[in-house]
Order: sequence, then structure tokens, then C-alpha cells
Amino acid sequence: MRLLIAGGGTGGHLYPALAVARAFRAEEPSGAVLLVGRKGGPEERLVPAAGFELETVRVRGLDRDAPWKNLALPALVPLALRAALRIVDRFRPDVVLGMGGYVMAPAVAAARIRRLPYVLHEKDVRPGLATRYFAANAAAVCTTLPGTESRLRGVRVAMTGVPLREGFQPRTPDVPPRRLLVTGGSQGARRLNQAVWSALDGLCQRFEEVVHVAGQQGADGLPQHARDRYRGIAFTDDMAALMARADLIVGRAGVGTIAEAAAVGLPMVLVPGTFGGGHQEENAAAMVSAGAAVTIADHELDGDSLLRTIDGLEADRIRAMARASAAAGRHDAAQRVLAVLHEVVSR
Repeated sequence: MRLLIAGGGTGGHLYPALAVARAFRAEEPSGAVLLVGRKGGPEERLVPAAGFELETVRVRGLDRDAPWKNLALPALVPLALRAALRIVDRFRPDVVLGMGGYVMAPAVAAARIRRLPYVLHEKDVRPGLATRYFAANAAAVCTTLPGTESRLRGVRVAMTGVPLREGFQPRTPDVPPRRLLVTGGSQGARRLNQAVWSALDGLCQRFEEVVHVAGQQGADGLPQHARDRYRGIAFTDDMAALMARADLIVGRAGVGTIAEAAAVGLPMVLVPGTFGGGHQEENAAAMVSAGAAVTIADHELDGDSLLRTIDGLEADRIRAMARASAAAGRHDAAQRVLAVLHEVVSR
């Protein structure tokens, strides 16, 4: 099989794309795989480092939070589509896998124009704009959390989970939790950083170790908060190692973070962001419904509310959350996605 995977721009789309590529190479050593990403994105570094071929397209997404940034899109879209058509014609894939987000749009559009089958992967409960636009003609849509299928009527939906990087192994966290992990995702979260720093004395009293991934936007604030029991870092490529030591995680409700925490079996305190139409709020609600998480509303988050929420988690509640988290974890998501692709190609 010749597989073209379109997706990148952020870790939430890129790492799952790489996970599928690795699973495909292991399953079909004689097959051909090509990743298509965004020119200037992190994929330019990470995809070649992982040993895969990469083509890039100059593309940007629709900004719903700052509409004035969309003025250049009418000029960029035709150029991106032409570039994607050249890539598709040159590689001649049997199927195209779109990993969600705007980065997949040119390659998926090219597949549709060339009448090639394509499959989409949607991570959020609320499908993104690109998924909604291309779903009607997709051979299938792979989903992650319950509730997405009700928003994609008339489309074949397969719940696969999020394909993960290697290293996320299930474990039983300590109760009461001794090690806290806080992460705002690859970009960081300013409100979350400020809440952690304002509650840092209390957190360090409650936990033997507090590991805080502050993102690039929080990097400047890390040195002034250095102290015993606190490890602040701006960014890591090895989230699996951090989760392997954590007993409780506090973070945004991006599906990448949720899927990785569930693969390990960590209880979660989620602070869903209000950006992007509020899709994280629905992701968090799905995990609360599953029993794996509690939430703090973004506008209510500060140091005091963070400490109150943690203090309100009794031992039995934490154990139940950890069990529910582990039950929601999917370690075979990449293989599930590949099974859908093989079925599509064999039709």
C-alpha cells in the first residue's frame, strides 16, 4: 500500500501522524509512506528525524479568534492546493489519511479532486472545521471520544482513539499522589502557569515533586520560581517519561494530553481552554462523564481554586479516577487506524 499522511503544525496532529507512519512501516515494510505538513512547521524537524519522507505546503488556518488574520487566505489557498496536487500526482497514493486540522486540507482536497479515497482522523468531540468540510466524501472518519459520531451524520465512523508516540505505558499511580505533573500543552497556558506559580508553596507542601511544563510563553518566569521539589521546564519532547513518574496530572483538555494520560492511567484535573470555539470544554466533559477527570473552569482558575480542587480529591475518588482513565486509554489506536485504511483500499 502507498499511504500519504497529511497533518502537522502542532504536536496534537503531528505526533499521531508519526505514530501511524511507524505502525505502517512495522506492518508493511515494503509499503511506501509520505507525510505532508506545513512549510515552516515543527514537522520539518521532527519528521526527517523520525526517518520519514516529508513534503511541505505553505498553508495557514482560519483564525476564528482574530478574523483580521484571515485576509491573506484567498491568495494562499489556491497555491496550497496546486502544491498538494503536484505531491499527490508524484507520489500516487492508494489512500490519503488526513490527521485533522487545517494542515491536512490541501492534501485531502487534492485527493478528492483526483478521486482518491481518503480517511479522516478527528481528535476532538466537536469536529473541527476541516473535518466537517471534508467528511461528506470521506471513506471513513476515525474518532477519539464518545459524542463525535452524533455530529457526523451519514458518515462511516470508527472509534480508534489517538495514535500515540512510544513510551506511554499503563501503571498504577500512588495514592495519595506524591508527584504532580502540570502541562499546558506544547504552547503552554498563561493562566495555568500563573495559577501554579501563585500556589507553588502549597503544591510543594502537598507533593514530593511538582513538574511543570510551562511552554515557551512561560519560559521567562521559570528561573524566579526555582525551589526544592519544583522542576519547571519550558518544553519537552519526552512527555512519556514525565507521565511515567506522575501520580496526578493538571492540564488543558487537548485530546493529545488526554489520550496520553489515559494511556498511562493518570487521574486528571482538566482546565479546558475557551479558544477555538470551546472544543476543549466538550473534551473535558467526556472525561468527567467517564469518571476519569474533574474540571476547573478557565475563568475560575487561580492558585486557590487549584489547591481546593486537589484537596477535594479523596483517596477513593483518585483510585476510581485512575481506573476510569486506564479504561479509556487506547494503546492500539495506530493499528485501528491502519485497519480502517486497509479496509478502504481493499473495497
